Amino acid sequence: MTMIFSDIVFYVLAAILLVAAIRVITTRNPVHAALFLVLAFFTAAGIWLLLEAEFLAIALVLVYVGAVMVLFLFVVMMLDINIDKLREGFWEYLPMAGFIGVLMAVEMALVLGGKYFGESNAIAKPADYSNTAELGRVLYTDYLLPFELASVVLLVAIVAAITLTLRDRKDSKSMNPAQQVLAKKADRLRIVKMKSVLDEEPIESASDAESKQLDTNNTQQTGKS
Repeated sequence: MTMIFSDIVFYVLAAILLVAAIRVITTRNPVHAALFLVLAFFTAAGIWLLLEAEFLAIALVLVYVGAVMVLFLFVVMMLDINIDKLREGFWEYLPMAGFIGVLMAVEMALVLGGKYFGESNAIAKPADYSNTAELGRVLYTDYLLPFELASVVLLVAIVAAITLTLRDRKDSKSMNPAQQVLAKKADRLRIVKMKSVLDEEPIESASDAESKQLDTNNTQQTGKS
């Protein structure tokens, strides 16, 4: 009964995954295509959970759905994409694209069919078995060289992306960290000695000027008398 239920869940998730993948490339709205891709990622994570690959399922949801697809949605919604120009010549290249897709599917079936799709006996696992620990052990032992090569390729891609964005432009402003570290206090602060300046005499108000004028007139009248 358990196997029948798991088989039903697998076929339902697989059907949803196929429909979502087809809608990603056939829908006209790019935002809808990104949302269908999110649905495809979620259903793929569910299939991995059925295969007892919990770490891969959580990594798929956190990395792709939580980060990459959110970035895709923001970029698609902010950019003014002309759908008509993107779809020009779509039907002309459809036969060639379909042929290449079928050829790739046949090659994958030939490579993986005999080893992974044949009959296999289930191996009983102990109670303390950890899928994440087993994945890390295999990754850093049997597949150490491919893992290191993939990390080098990703590092080169990151450096290339940074180099492309930091091109010399006339309107770009940049600072040299080496010159900032070598800066000294004498280069940044200058003390200037200046002579002291006396305050100007206070400006007399109108009432004081009138009182002085009256005193002057009184003095002149007294002298005449």
